[in-house]
Amino acid sequence: MKEVDRHPIRRVLVVEEDPEFRRLVEYITKLNPDYEVHSFSTGKDCLENLHLNPDIVTTDLKLPDMSGNELLEKVKSFNSKIAVIVMSGDTDVPAIVDVIKNGAANFIPKNSEVKDELLKTYQRLMLHLDLKKDVKNISENFDQKYNFRQTIIGDSAPIQNIFRLLEKAAKSDITVSITGETGTGKELAAQAIHFNSRRKQNKFVAVNVAAIPRDLLESELFGYEKGAFTSANHRKLGQFEFADKGTLFLDEIAEMDMSLQVKLLRALQEREFKRVGGNETIKFDSRIIVATNKDLALEVENGNFREDLYYRLLGLPINLPPLRERGKDVIELANYFLNNFSRKDGNTKFELTPGANAKLLAYSYPGNVRELKATIELAAVMAESAMITAEDVTFNSPKSIQNILVDEVSLKEYTERIIHHYLEKYDNNVILVAKKLQIGKSTIYRMLKGEKGKAEE
Repeated sequence: MKEVDRHPIRRVLVVEEDPEFRRLVEYITKLNPDYEVHSFSTGKDCLENLHLNPDIVTTDLKLPDMSGNELLEKVKSFNSKIAVIVMSGDTDVPAIVDVIKNGAANFIPKNSEVKDELLKTYQRLMLHLDLKKDVKNISENFDQKYNFRQTIIGDSAPIQNIFRLLEKAAKSDITVSITGETGTGKELAAQAIHFNSRRKQNKFVAVNVAAIPRDLLESELFGYEKGAFTSANHRKLGQFEFADKGTLFLDEIAEMDMSLQVKLLRALQEREFKRVGGNETIKFDSRIIVATNKDLALEVENGNFREDLYYRLLGLPINLPPLRERGKDVIELANYFLNNFSRKDGNTKFELTPGANAKLLAYSYPGNVRELKATIELAAVMAESAMITAEDVTFNSPKSIQNILVDEVSLKEYTERIIHHYLEKYDNNVILVAKKLQIGKSTIYRMLKGEKGKAEE
């Protein structure tokens, strides 16, 4: 089961002289498990603990050793990025105006609505902090993602056609449906569209439909309200809200349950939705990109996918070619992966011999680019020198079992090859691989432990 995405831990400093109200603020703050709380009764104690690098400080307007306004100024002087929430039972308008002018994130009266107001402010600040982090990540990676030809490696005729389609997609807000075999780079293509579009400064949110249990997918997409079900202890925003103004990428869309397809269709038609357990209608403005390795038209014909949703999602169709149809792109990609591996390795600069190139070009790559990457990295590890030969290049895909049966090796080695393939396919998730292969996870751990021991000898 996929865990619901969690925000990073946020540190909150609570400054309040009244112990009863301080405990109330602590309680409200801790309702969100993503918040770590530290409490103080004086402004001086708070200032002495700013080394904790808080995200948020809450303070009373009147403290025993200084005013909340004075504390606000000193906190902002220490780090202007810290959000300061000022609270008071005194609703003196000039005082409120002063703290807002000085950069307070909000002023909250100490009344019966303090809980709701504080929770709303926390939620708004969390979204703001997440957005700033995403913008920073976008800025750091923008140069690489901006150019299609730096993001997607290849110069063959099929991939040049893909470049043209990606450029057209990036210039508009049309829905894009990306198809292609597993390992052809569908998410990479979706990212390339997003980071070249007018939405590039906003979020790219990816959801793997097949990786989320059916009964959780609706709340993952649309969020839920507190009390919507037994474990819903607080409101959770869905991926549609996180992707607002940006791009929502729905991978493996063909795996979506028919009942949820109806709700997705309505959301896309109306450009609005409701959280699970909620009545509030929420508008959204997200670019939608979907991907699948299945033939959606055939899925419609077989009754597995709604025809009306199919036409809603079709938009601009982009079919990524399998690696076997990309000719010498195989060698260009191989050298790209090899150079990356060389940089990580630190010293060795590997090269492919003509024999290795010929062997790479002759193979069909049922696992596509992902399989080529794994093959090249394994070849670099197995090579006796910086020159990678044909003998160093081995293919371990279960889809080419007729090829590996030619090798006269033990059943144990065949088993290890298959386990390695599945570990690569499922990102080294031992529990999932054990389930897929119907073997004990201890078998996999023993194999890995044995390999580690041999490597250390």
